[in-house]
Formats: sequence, structure tokens, C-alpha cells
Amino acid sequence: MNVHLRLRRRALAATATVALAVAFALPVSLAQAQGASLAANTKKPKVALVMKSLANEFFLTMENGAKDYQKHNPQLFDLVTNGIKDETDTANQIRIVEQMIVAKADAIVLAPADSKALVPVVKKAVDAGIIVINIDNRLDPAVLQAKNLNVPFVGPDNRKGALKIGEYLAQKLKAGDQVGIIEGVSTTTNAQQRTAGFRDAMQRAGMKVMAVQSGAWELDKGNAVAAAMLNEYPNLKALLAGNDNMALGAVSAVRAAGRQGKVYVVGYDNINAIHPMLKDGRVLATADQYAAKQAVFGIDTALKALSSHKKQSELSGMVETPVDLVTK
Repeated sequence: MNVHLRLRRRALAATATVALAVAFALPVSLAQAQGASLAANTKKPKVALVMKSLANEFFLTMENGAKDYQKHNPQLFDLVTNGIKDETDTANQIRIVEQMIVAKADAIVLAPADSKALVPVVKKAVDAGIIVINIDNRLDPAVLQAKNLNVPFVGPDNRKGALKIGEYLAQKLKAGDQVGIIEGVSTTTNAQQRTAGFRDAMQRAGMKVMAVQSGAWELDKGNAVAAAMLNEYPNLKALLAGNDNMALGAVSAVRAAGRQGKVYVVGYDNINAIHPMLKDGRVLATADQYAAKQAVFGIDTALKALSSHKKQSELSGMVETPVDLVTK
């Protein structure tokens, strides 16, 4: 069976409980206040959730959390969700945002595939009077400033999350051990921050980071990068992957190289497909950044802006969401 199809089926089967819990996580008074304010309008606001690759279980979880929240709060808003084919399909994500502008969405909640390339189309949306909220991967602050844009970020501290994983891994290693980092798409802020967190932990513990290479957030590319690192550095003791998709690929590369039990693998995202590997030790650790919760709080931030009739420039800068270490 195709790996991505298998991941999708697992995600669709497993996220309902998580999404239900998240859907009711907001304070009742807040939901009531929003409902009372929005009820005065004859037309419910249309919120568009624009994600990265829906081949990634993380974004399926995000999508299902958003849909479940809307299902249990139908009086608050209408929801449109969309995602791209793969993590590097930036041009198509830009087209999706442009379509939402033409469709006159009231708000766009965006998980950008690229931290810089999406800024111009975000400006188009804001200029069209659409509220834009940034989730998951932070838009580049310098590029936003150059465009005179204020876009709130709702999401975790990725560097902090990666540091937690790296510190846990360091307990299994000794000073001088060699490690490799498999980075996400290198132009994205969350990839850069996770790599920075991994580096922080490894350098503090005296490990040697031998290589940092992009696996573009994808299983197959993560597998290829891991295989190349294992071949080039035969004394490698650990592979630190910037997401669980790439960690899955790294696990396969470790097995193919006959290095099981000799090379630790860590990931990031806590997708369902990683859980059996955490249990049997093929993956040492990951981080849960609560995909469904990010979507819900991103949508809620947009709804609060709409109900209070705030302009984009008046919105607050950041809402930090949790990120927790997950081990066996």
C-alpha cells in the first residue's frame, strides 16, 4: 500500500477524539461572546484554512480539528479548507490564497509553505480587507516589516520544542559523538528554528554535528538524506529529523544500513504513524505541537478580530501554543 495513503487512513481514523477534545477547549464565555456578536450579522464570516501538504498526517490532523470545531460551532462561521500537493509546492499555495481572495473570504488562516515567498500574496489579501492569521510556520518578520504588514502568529516555539528533544537524546549519547540533522524546507522559519534547537542541545552536550541537509519535510527525501549521511559518516550515532515524516524515512535508512540499535532517530510532530516506532525504540523521541489546537486557535483569533471589527494592523503579534516532548 502507498505509504502516504496508509498515513492518511491512519490519520482519518485516529484524529476524531483529539479533534473533539480540542473543539471544546475554548472557554464557553468566549464562544458565547463571539456567537452573540456574529449573530447580528445576516452573513456568517467565511474562514479559509490554507495548509501545507495534506500528504503529511500532521496537516490532516489540523484539517480535521478545524472541521470538527466548525461542526460544533456552526453559528460562528463557515469553513473552507485546502492544502498543497507537497511541502515545496509554494506556487500552488500562492494560487490557493489568490483564489480565496477572489472568493471574498473574510479571514485566511495560513500555514505557509515558505516564510518569505507567501508574504506578497498575504499583502494582497490584507489590502483586499481580509484578516490573515499565520499558524504553524512563521512568516519572515523582516519581510513582513518591509511590506509594512502585521500578521499575528499562532503557534509553538519550534526552537524550544527541538531543544527538548535534543536534550533528551543527549542523555543517551556521550560527548564527542557524531550526529546528523535532517532539516525541513530550509527557507521556512520552523525548519530553521528546529535545526537551531537541535544544534543548541547537541553543542551544549558536546556532540559533533557532522551535517545538516534538507529532507524537504518528506519521507522519501528524508530517507535519501539519512542514507547518504550514514554512508558518509559511518560513526554517526544519531539522526535528528525536523519532522516525523523525515524520521520515518530515517528509520528505513538505518534499517537498510544494518545500523538498527546503533543509531538513534528523533522526529517532531507526534503523528500517529510514529507511535509504534516510539513504542519499540526505532524512534527515541518526538514533539507534540497539537496540530488540531493550532488550527482552532488560529481560527478563533480570526473570529475575534472579525467580531470586534479590528483592522489587520490592530491585531496582537503572537499567541504561543504548547509543544511537549513525547517519548516511549
